[in-house]
Amino acid sequence: MLKIGVYGVGHLGKFHLNNWKEIPDVEIVGFYDPHDDTAKEVSEKYQLVRFLDPDALMDACDAIDVVTPTNHHFQWCEKAIKKGKHVFVEKPLAHTMEEARQLVALAKESGSKVQVGHVERFNPAFLALKDAALSPMFIEVHRLAQFNPRGTEVSVILDLMIHDIDIVLSIVKSDVKNISASGVGVMTETPDIANVRIEFHNGCVANLTSSRISMKKMRKMRLFQKDAYIGIDFLNKKTEIIKLKEAQDSNVFAFDIETPSGVKTIAVANPAVPEVNAIKRELEEFKAAIQNNTKPIVSEIDGFMAMDVAHKILGKIGNNIITR
Repeated sequence: MLKIGVYGVGHLGKFHLNNWKEIPDVEIVGFYDPHDDTAKEVSEKYQLVRFLDPDALMDACDAIDVVTPTNHHFQWCEKAIKKGKHVFVEKPLAHTMEEARQLVALAKESGSKVQVGHVERFNPAFLALKDAALSPMFIEVHRLAQFNPRGTEVSVILDLMIHDIDIVLSIVKSDVKNISASGVGVMTETPDIANVRIEFHNGCVANLTSSRISMKKMRKMRLFQKDAYIGIDFLNKKTEIIKLKEAQDSNVFAFDIETPSGVKTIAVANPAVPEVNAIKRELEEFKAAIQNNTKPIVSEIDGFMAMDVAHKILGKIGNNIITR
């Protein structure tokens, strides 16, 4: 039985509680949240113990789940790792790069399992590509959201775009060569909309656009590689692969086209998208990493690398940001 303590039971924290309750061999020992109204609501609804002493909760657990605002990530992660506890922490890993470096070093010394909540790694549309050979040379990403005051304590880069940064880094097996970026602060003093170009040493280029002031929602990624196009719709949970190949099964629609080099077969495939609850899956994988003593799918190093690129993007935007 894995004993879990949850730190922060606001909007996202409640999603975590709902999913932890459905995972076998997990005991939610209790939660810590400094907001009395939220704590009272959660205690009554979930019949869970509210700990007023965060250290007492930590001592009673095998692992903690940190779902607090970003500026509180470091204090709870640091304390838990030093106590030898395992840690699941929502993205981004920490508030500053120095905090992130310290957490990576502490995790390495302690042997604690640390998983960062880059939930899009567990999105069914992305999981549908687990057996696909991905080697993109051009990536186009659009992540658009309607304005919500929740989460605006950080820029759109650390709030939304970091999801796509993590996905891109997991796909492109190459170091970043150059970054260019621009951003505009419309509703807040930090970038609310940004466009970024990341160039990799292997020649791959990724263009990412993120906005939290859009009239419509969109979470799409397009991968272009030799003889293939891969489309991932994270919002509607759909995936398609278009490539030059023979139609091999009933899930593939194929047609011929004339090219200068002769007739080519274009095959359009829609890989089976699994029925997966992404939050539940990431928590299950965290539990499995602890029980099997394996590396978490999204480790603290992955979280650090995504943060590093995100902060370099913010550095590029720098004082050029236009604010209201």
